[in-house]
Amino acid sequence: MHPATGHRARRTAATLVAAACLAFVAHVSATPFVQSPPKPVSITPAPRGEDWGIARQNEVLERVRKAGKTNVVFVGDSITQGWEETGANAWKSTIAPLGTTLNLGVSGDRTEHVLWRLQEAPLTPLAPRAVVLMIGTNNLGHGSSNAIDTALGVRTVVDRLVEQCPDATIILLGIFPRGRTMNPMRGDICQINQSLEAFASTHPSRRVAYHDIGFRFLEPDGTIAEAVMPDELHLSPEGYVRWANAVAPLVRTALTATANSSENVKQ
Repeated sequence: MHPATGHRARRTAATLVAAACLAFVAHVSATPFVQSPPKPVSITPAPRGEDWGIARQNEVLERVRKAGKTNVVFVGDSITQGWEETGANAWKSTIAPLGTTLNLGVSGDRTEHVLWRLQEAPLTPLAPRAVVLMIGTNNLGHGSSNAIDTALGVRTVVDRLVEQCPDATIILLGIFPRGRTMNPMRGDICQINQSLEAFASTHPSRRVAYHDIGFRFLEPDGTIAEAVMPDELHLSPEGYVRWANAVAPLVRTALTATANSSENVKQ
């Protein structure tokens, strides 16, 4: 090949490569950048920000870190924390006799806060045999999550509990009804609870037991009496008696099932 011909060929090739590169750059520049949607708030672990919330959060974290083996653990928000206050008598008479118990309820907690607490102080060292979980009402009530994301948050908390408590039955309670009469939020709660029931029934661990006991707080006409929920959300002493009477048999069943499972493993 004549030198001039080779030079022209190389120059032509370089020109074609440059043109191709420019075309690619132009294509990339013209293509809109599609950013992945952010994770829902309900599954993004987050600590509490208010002074009162931080104080209770830290108290509960210390409980986990200092506690030894515990039969039954309650995880939730203010309704769970209320066992120590309004529900103290019901706890003493009905829940405490179930064995060593630990209340990890934090007023105002949403699913993302529970996920953060479980991240900071895993429950694994407690080796619980039953974990009672009732969470999600604040995700809806505070408007931080819709029904879909709230259900996703609850499911994520359950999965974390299953991972951290390999010998426990997770007693997943449906979100309690709220509001004196039927209202749109009750509709969201019903839809969330339906999805949680399906989730629990097909959970691969076979250790998630879903129970919807919300009907125990309703009157025959669907209203919530002031004597049961004075502010149409938090339970009265009578409300805690109803909760205790409903949940105690579920815990006993879970403890028996766990004991039988342990015996089978030993054999």
